[in-house]
Formats: sequence, structure tokens, C-alpha cells
Amino acid sequence: MKLFRKMKKLFILIIVIGILFYAGIFIYVKTSPKLEINSAGNISLYDNNKKLFFQGNESKKWVSLDNISDYVIKATICTEDKSFYKHHGFDFLRILKASYINITNGKTQQGASTITQQYAKNLFLNFDKTWKRKWDEMWYTVKIESNYSKDEILEGYLNTINYGHGMYGIENASKFYFGKSAKELDLAEASILVGVPKAPSNYSPLIDFEASKKRQLVVLDLLVANEVITEEERDKAYNEELNFIGEKERDDLSVAMYYQDAVLKELETINEIPESLSDIKGLKIYTNLDLEAQKNLEDAVKNTIPSESKVEVSSVMMNPNTGGIIALIGGRDYNKSSYNRAVDSMRQVGSTMKPYLYYAALENGFTSSSAFTSEATTFTFNNQENYTPKNYNETYGDKPISMATAIAYSENIYAVKTHLFLGSDALINVARRVGITSKLEDIPSLPLGTNEIGIKEMAAGYAAFANLGYKVKPHLIEKVEDLDGHVLYKASNSKELVLNSSLVFILNNMLTATYDPLYIDYNYPTAIGLNAKLKHKYALKSGTTNSDNWNIGFNKDIVSAVWVGYDNNQELSTNEYKYAQNIWYNSVESYEEGKSDEWYEVPNNVSAVLVDPISGKPVGDDATKKKLMYFIKGTEPTTTDQTFDEKASNKEAT
Repeated sequence: MKLFRKMKKLFILIIVIGILFYAGIFIYVKTSPKLEINSAGNISLYDNNKKLFFQGNESKKWVSLDNISDYVIKATICTEDKSFYKHHGFDFLRILKASYINITNGKTQQGASTITQQYAKNLFLNFDKTWKRKWDEMWYTVKIESNYSKDEILEGYLNTINYGHGMYGIENASKFYFGKSAKELDLAEASILVGVPKAPSNYSPLIDFEASKKRQLVVLDLLVANEVITEEERDKAYNEELNFIGEKERDDLSVAMYYQDAVLKELETINEIPESLSDIKGLKIYTNLDLEAQKNLEDAVKNTIPSESKVEVSSVMMNPNTGGIIALIGGRDYNKSSYNRAVDSMRQVGSTMKPYLYYAALENGFTSSSAFTSEATTFTFNNQENYTPKNYNETYGDKPISMATAIAYSENIYAVKTHLFLGSDALINVARRVGITSKLEDIPSLPLGTNEIGIKEMAAGYAAFANLGYKVKPHLIEKVEDLDGHVLYKASNSKELVLNSSLVFILNNMLTATYDPLYIDYNYPTAIGLNAKLKHKYALKSGTTNSDNWNIGFNKDIVSAVWVGYDNNQELSTNEYKYAQNIWYNSVESYEEGKSDEWYEVPNNVSAVLVDPISGKPVGDDATKKKLMYFIKGTEPTTTDQTFDEKASNKEAT
């Protein structure tokens, strides 16, 4: 009993100290300069012409509480914070209840954030789950509660909350989903929208109608429980047929939504930007977005992949001279899936890995004419394990072929022979030098692209080829300013020479063989269908696995990478293997339209020789089939050059 009295006194003392501490904070905050919330956390994104294309938090369509449906207001309070008008920023009873439930169940099942806390988090803070962020959230919550009325806080919350699809604020959301003002929303419409912010990508009726209806019922039940509506009103609202017009605005909405998300993700990695935006009124972010290129890229996707298909896509278009990403797509439809495959997905890259290998070969004495025999081959390596790669459709020439021919056909046998001949370090070393940071396994199939790499990383790697050996850093953000015009960050756009420019020139010319009819022989170049379509010259390489299809191409002006596949790794059909190539062709030719066709100048230490394109052997002007190919002076081919695998000892012909 004595112990109980002591515990009771201690408990009362703790409560008193807590109340005094809390009161002291409120008094301090009340006498401090007023926290500005109308512009805090505002983020404005601009394209490469300094045209605004996104504005977050500070809504363009701010409406007062008088112009918001009463159903929205009451449903928001009942759903998010029913004691909103009674507490001073924190609902301590709710916190204790949520803590008890979470501790009892051993996992987080309930949250206890008030509307004011959520508003503070949205305005000023990032979303890191750290104690520092929790402390900052508490501090800003107190500041807001001390300086603004409950109606002002609720109005600000409703005008800045995320309702999905890039719609911040109830007025924007109401216009997008239902084509009407927030004041005109009825109970059914209001209860659907109020349910969305908990998880916009899950509860948007345009993404998952069934899930949104379940969430709507939760909102309606809470209104009944709090005696705001009757059960009859609930049932009528739930059964009301809703007419969504989100589709109507999708064309305008989809442009740059994935790009926007990628920008905000990149923003988090810039050290010069403060973790909290409380000390600045907002940010003006100048990006490399080319709206015309972005629109053309999205149109290419829509015009290529049938609307009923479930196949997905990602694409990156980059200025190789700066690393600036001018267009980006992370999926076919942001409304259906906001998962950004261009920045968050890693996929097997297939034969788009081979140019790194062939540059390594050039660096180690190979030339455009260096020959291996195209034949069915079983390789035996260190631990006596056998490896039997196959060419596409098991097509083999059963004769020596040049490196240029191997590139044209995307020969797997030639690639593995080259890889084993050089040693795995050669390929990995080149990949690392051009900026590939993903894990690369030391295995015989490495040049066939069995490792997973992100599309932005691959585009940056190819930019080193487009730059004649200069590595650049891929980036979307060019400059960041605060609203007063102070520059907080500026991209350096620096280049680093990591490859031999003359060897890259030779490689780039070999990469045009993928659509060159001179290479038609026992097989066809992988992109031969583009030969009559292309109006400009490009270096181009495709990559194919059972569930991935890539096309990456470039010239001096642009690097464009396209991936097509299924999120669940479902195998692609024959028709679907053409999607990436068509998207690449249509988007890159739209970008180059009206521009002169400029190719790389021949370096002084490089000579041109007429050769038979398939064998790589030199021929005369009177040859029926001849191709001008490039070599470092002194390495030009002769008619007596040996085939490399005649000297190799690491394979057995089957």
C-alpha cells in the first residue's frame, strides 16, 4: 500500500512536470515570431525553359472552409482526428490507446497523429522515421497550434493534403475526380475522397475501385458512429453510383508525373538542401525536363503498346554532354501505378551489356575485324563446370566472323569467347569506369546481361560512349533556389575522361551495324527493320532475356534507353519484343526531327579500311560486298590474320 502511494505521487509529479513543460513551450512559442505556413514547404518545379510544370503543397486552387463541402470537413475530422477542436495539437488519450494496442499486438496497428501533426509533417519535414523527425514534428505542431486558429489549421490541411495522382488540395482533387468544386461534393463523393489520403496509391478509385469502396465504408461508418449521419444516409451514399472524370484529364496529368517523382527523390540526395524546409519559404527547382521530348516519349509508348496489354515500360532520355535527363517514364500509366521503374527497378539488361565488353576487347588489342568462329560451343572453366550458351534461335554461321558482325547479330558465342579470352576483370573494369555501380557477378554469362541494372545507370554508361569516353553524372535537377532567389545548389555538369576516345569512336561505328543491311548473311542484324526508317545515324544495341527487352541508342546529341517487360517477370511474347525498339525509334526520331545528321569526326590516329563486313578481311574496291571500317593506325587487318579461338584453349566445339 505504501509503495502504491509512492507510485501515485510519482505519477502525479510526472504529469505536473509534463503539463508545466508543455505550457512553457506554448508560452515560448507564443512570444516567438509567427511561423509562416502559407508558403512553407512549397516546391515548384520548372522545365529546361524555366516553365512551371508542378507545384506542391502550396495549392494553386486554395479554397476557404466556407467553400468546402460540410461532408468533407466532418468526414475528415471523424476519420483523421475526431478530437481536433478539443486538443492543442496532441491527442494524449489517443496516443496512450494506440501505444497500448501496438504493444499488446507486437506491431504497429494504430497511429495517433492529429491533423495538426500531419499538417506540420507535410509542410516542413521529410518522412524519415527518426527520433529527430518526431521531435521536429512535435515542435512545429506546437508552433502551428500557438499561432493559428483551428479553422485556419483545418483549412490549410485540406488545401495541401495529397489526394493522389499529383492532386494536392481538396479543390484540385474535387475538380480532377468529379469535375466540380469542393463546395458541391455530396456525401458519397466526399467520403470517397476523404478515404484517399491514407494511402493514395492504394485507395484512389481510379487505381483500385474495390479498395476505395472499402475505405469509403470505413469513413461512412465513422460518420455514423459520431452521429453525423444516419445509417440510412450511409447506405444511400455507399450505394450511390459515382461518375469519375479523372480519365478526361489524364493526358495533361500523365506528362512528367514520373519525372516529377524522380526529381523529388533526387532532391533528397542533395546535401545542400536542408532536411527540414522550415527555415526557408520554399524551393524553386530547375530541372532538365524537355516537355516536348517527354510528350513525344509518352506518345510513343501509347501508340506502341496496346491499351489492353499488361506489359510495363520505363525509359530515360539523356543529354550525353551534361548527364541531364530530359525525359523519363517509369510506367505506362501513372494513374494505375505510380511505381517508378526508371529509378526504382533493377532488371536483367541482356545484350546491352556487350558494348562494355567490346570496348574492353578493343583496349586489349582486338579490332573491328578480330574474329572468333560462330559455332555451337560448350565452355569449360576453372572448376570444370560446363557452360553452353546459345545464339538466338540457335543460329550459327559455322565460320569466323568479325567483332562488328557479332555486334550486328548480338552473337552470344562470340561474346562469351571474348569474355573468357580477356578475363572477367576486363568487362567489370570498363563498366565501373563508365559509372555502373550495380553488383556484377564474375560469371561466364556476365556479358549476356544476366545481372540486374537500373535503366538510368545504363543510360549514363552509354553516355560515356556518346561522349567519346567522357563519363557524366546522370541528373534531373540543374539548380535549386529558395523563393528569394538564393542558389542552394547547382549541378556541376563536369566530365571525366575514363575511356580512350579513338577506341570509343571505333566502337560507336560498329554499333551502327545493328541496322546495316551489309551485314545480312546467315543471320539478320537485330534492328534491320529500322534501316529504312531512321533519318539520322545512331549507335544502337538491343538486349533480350525471357522477360526483358531493351533498346539503347545514341548519337552526339542524345542517349535514349527503353525497357519493356512485366513486373512479375512473365515471359514476353514474340510481338512484345518489338515494343522497346519501336518506342525508342519513334521517340528519338521525334527528338532529332529538323536537326542536322552530325556524326563523330575520325580521330587522327584512326584509319579507314574497306573490309568484307562478315569476315572482317580487307577487300578491294571491286568487291561485291564491302564496308568501310575503322582501326587504330598500325592495327589494320590483313588477309592472313588468325581467328582468335584457333589459339584459345578454354572451349570444346560440340
